[in-house]
Amino acid sequence: MGNGESPGLPGTPPKRRALLIGCGIAGPVLALFLQRIGVEAVIHEASETPRDDVGAFLNLAPNGLAVLETLGIREEVEKYGSPTTSTAFLNHRGKQLGENPAQTLLLKRGLLNKALREAALSRGITIEFGKFFESVTETADGVTVHFRDGSTAEGDFMVGCDGIHSRTRYSVLPDAPKPAYTGVIGTAGYTRSRHGAPEDGTMRMSFCLEGFFGHQTTPGGEIYWFENYHLGREPQRGEIESVGHEEWRQRLLAKHSKDHYPVPQLIEDTPSGIIGYPIYDMPSIPTWHKGRVCLVGDAAHATSPHVGQGASMAMEDGIVLAKCVRDIPDVRQAFAAFQGARKDRVEKVIKEGRKTGNQKAAANGFQRAVRDLVLPFFLKLGVKATEPVYSYRVDWEEPVTAAR
Repeated sequence: MGNGESPGLPGTPPKRRALLIGCGIAGPVLALFLQRIGVEAVIHEASETPRDDVGAFLNLAPNGLAVLETLGIREEVEKYGSPTTSTAFLNHRGKQLGENPAQTLLLKRGLLNKALREAALSRGITIEFGKFFESVTETADGVTVHFRDGSTAEGDFMVGCDGIHSRTRYSVLPDAPKPAYTGVIGTAGYTRSRHGAPEDGTMRMSFCLEGFFGHQTTPGGEIYWFENYHLGREPQRGEIESVGHEEWRQRLLAKHSKDHYPVPQLIEDTPSGIIGYPIYDMPSIPTWHKGRVCLVGDAAHATSPHVGQGASMAMEDGIVLAKCVRDIPDVRQAFAAFQGARKDRVEKVIKEGRKTGNQKAAANGFQRAVRDLVLPFFLKLGVKATEPVYSYRVDWEEPVTAAR
């Protein structure tokens, strides 16, 4: 293909080039796996510079950590986070209702992006910033990507790794459904407080009177906390994000003033930086690919954060797509095999995320009493239900065959 790539050794085919849109979670992971199979991957990121200090935090589940293990970068990522060794569930009075012993990695989203970007750069992956994707056109033997600054890039295929509000998605699949508002608003903050829980690796999640509150004290004493509350109407674009710290602090104190210690105290002691965001998920779309363009991660399927699987699903996508490209010469067939391998799994996780979000609020005292009574039983079922999600592993060596 006439893309300017090195012809390689005599008798060897020229190296294929993949153009990846977005340098969040899926982009660097996919680029590293593509590098492993001899495909040159170039990541194009819209922002002018890295944004390592934005966003809330997440728990990276064992299935996501297993992908990083396969890549050989697990320790490089883990140094930015702290282990969560169990999750305790409490009611609004502080009574513990149950516990999930699953172990995850707690880390700030921006630092996860940083760790993955640094791992990619250290292994020779090219990342170009300030490349706002505008459109893509297919050529006889590849794709040409057009950016807002007037530049273009050529490759054998393109992958949209640009998140839930993916511009790639609507460029190639203009009739795809929009992300769906889940009816939940998320807020988050960081603080240091004498009221914090012990540094024991436990994430404490509380079913409060007017919301759901979780917090964990990390080694060194920084407290990560998040809060979810239900809002029936979908906010206008930017409405929630534009609310300032002090207004959030007052709103949340009003919601949680009657909840157990130390929920209101932690909100009170947060000096700055409380953020808010509407929570969306992505309805199933008929196809994740068209021609030589494919979608991965939240661009193809986005789950709400209630089951802690968004990052891990994106990482699983990276390894599975690279395997399909490795083993199926026709890239269109490789994309079809990728969707076939992933669609059922991610749709089950999305459904579970929506259900979990709906269960976080109990409207009255009777409903709360019933919830507190039955929750220990359902938590045991929930632990069993997460087993196949957390224990899922992608075997890098196992070959992939094209769907018939």
